[in-house]
Amino acid sequence: MKYGVFLFATDKAMNFADLAGAAEERGFESIWAPEHVHIPVERETPYPLSEDGELPEMYTRLHDPFIVLAAAAAVTSTIRLGTSICLVTEREPIALAKTVASLDYISDGRVEFGIGAGWLREEMEPFGVRFETRWKVTQQRVEALKAMWTQDEPSYQSEFVDIPRTFVYPKPKQDPHPPVLIGATSRFARQRVVDWAEGWLPNVSRPDYLERGIADLRERADAAGRDPESIPVTVLGGLTDAISEYERIGVDRVIFMLPSEQESVVMPELDRLAALI
Repeated sequence: MKYGVFLFATDKAMNFADLAGAAEERGFESIWAPEHVHIPVERETPYPLSEDGELPEMYTRLHDPFIVLAAAAAVTSTIRLGTSICLVTEREPIALAKTVASLDYISDGRVEFGIGAGWLREEMEPFGVRFETRWKVTQQRVEALKAMWTQDEPSYQSEFVDIPRTFVYPKPKQDPHPPVLIGATSRFARQRVVDWAEGWLPNVSRPDYLERGIADLRERADAAGRDPESIPVTVLGGLTDAISEYERIGVDRVIFMLPSEQESVVMPELDRLAALI
């Protein structure tokens, strides 16, 4: 089983490139950065992970994940660089194809492309995406990305994407492209993983839930003619006291969440986690 770390990379947190170097030195396989392009001041959608629905401040202060991952790429050589998650609904697909491919190229093929459709209605709507169609938009944009990553003169037309025949370079270093990991937890998400992605990236850490989810994912893969063992499962926000359980149920990678704080707080926690792995 592989181990990674995750940080809300903000202007108040430890320098992300410094963290990446320290994580690589301590044997972590990957480092991950989240995305919220903006957070509307006025919103009705409650934050689902708090009792009062209030959003933690760190969500409003995030750096662009591709910028901090590029900085991390410049000071490391082996650690993999993941988005956890990229909000595809808030990214124009041609520009996103170039961004992801450029990061993969300059990092010598180290990108893990974790994606999602988003949960905050008010965040995606200014980008012209309706909440009700967010997953259709996401799927079609990902299909367009894969065309642009793998074809010399790609084009893509669908209900929500219209790209005429064009040149989009560079191509990713990874063959055929960085793995697309879907960061959602429902049975619908698992079917999407089977239908058009390369891995599952749930942010639920309970082993009992994950065991049922992995069994369901494998059944769906088998029914679709995909090798169930070819679809890795990455747990975002893993529990340190559940490592043996994760290994038993077939988790491929565990990502531990670090506090979005300065180096004096982050580094002791990084060292504690390094001792566990």
